[in-house]
Amino acid sequence: MGIGVTTAAPVTAAGTEPKPPATARPRRWPAAVLAGAGALWLAFTVAHLALSGRWWLWLAVDAVPPLSFLLAPLALGAGAAAVRRRRRTVALLAAAALLLGAGQSGVNVRRWQGGDGPAPPDALRVFVWNTGYWDEGGETEALYRSLRDADADVYLLQEYWYEKSAGPTPATLDRLRAEFPGFQVVVAGELVTVSRLPVLRQVPLEPAGLPPAVAGAGDQWRYKTLRTDLDLGGGRVLSAYNLHLPVQLSPEHGPFDGDFYRVLREQHAQREPQWRALARDVGSNPHPVLLAGDLNTSPAMGDLRKLPDGLRDAGHAMPSLYPASWAESAGWPRWWRLDWALASPAVRVHSYRFGDAGGVSDHRPQELLVSLGDG
Repeated sequence: MGIGVTTAAPVTAAGTEPKPPATARPRRWPAAVLAGAGALWLAFTVAHLALSGRWWLWLAVDAVPPLSFLLAPLALGAGAAAVRRRRRTVALLAAAALLLGAGQSGVNVRRWQGGDGPAPPDALRVFVWNTGYWDEGGETEALYRSLRDADADVYLLQEYWYEKSAGPTPATLDRLRAEFPGFQVVVAGELVTVSRLPVLRQVPLEPAGLPPAVAGAGDQWRYKTLRTDLDLGGGRVLSAYNLHLPVQLSPEHGPFDGDFYRVLREQHAQREPQWRALARDVGSNPHPVLLAGDLNTSPAMGDLRKLPDGLRDAGHAMPSLYPASWAESAGWPRWWRLDWALASPAVRVHSYRFGDAGGVSDHRPQELLVSLGDG
């Protein structure tokens, strides 16, 4: 008979029970970093709302891509969901920054409104474009191809001048007139308005208080707004404002270069009189107004508050959720909307879009279909 072997559980002496494995403590630094980043971004957003458009030095900060005011809080909110400690703090900071900054993001929340109904047969096709120093550099045929393809009734064009060479010449203007027989061509400095409709009045706005060096530098520096009153027939008049505000900073200088701040102050001194002249003229104009051009002002900039009262952005007639018209370099993403179209209540905007620059300019053209309403 075999002998059975049994095993028994080992007996542990009292007080010597094995300890459960220690649970690793959650790291504290990710939550601390997120909370710090959230506080800094919220403080930046508040400072931006308070200082943009009011302090010339903030023009440098105004260059931040507007979409940052949406993406940064969303990223902080996503980070809050991934941590345990300070989750509520980070989430509240992100929510506050989003609430305050969403309006600066450039997102076109009005796109769902749609345009102002079907266009009537007499609606005007308007083409607005910063041409990028006209046809300098051998871009003549490409420029005129883009203008012809637009098939517009009214053209509001900017940068009718050359950056690195002499021009345009009288032959340049002759070519423009030849391309548009039956149209009126109005030129003031770097601004050109070409209209199939009769021009009743043409007024380059005269800004008061320009720096003397700028005022004496030539019409292309002096005149940044060209008003033309267009005869639509039947006693109806539309005032078209062709606008190109000075750029706020120079890419040739960095923030560690003393000239960077000198240029900021000088550009501010050029921009402010132009804003005032525009608001003054539109405010006293009895006609319906269409104001369009290169404002060199992004949706994140407080300078938009200086636009004349009573005008609305035509973005409600634009299908794009994030309309952007300018990129720093060819092939780069377009993060900024610098080109705008605004209209008084009597102007109906049936459609609005940014077109293709065709390699001629770093700005996309604006294409609008507008008509006059009843009031």
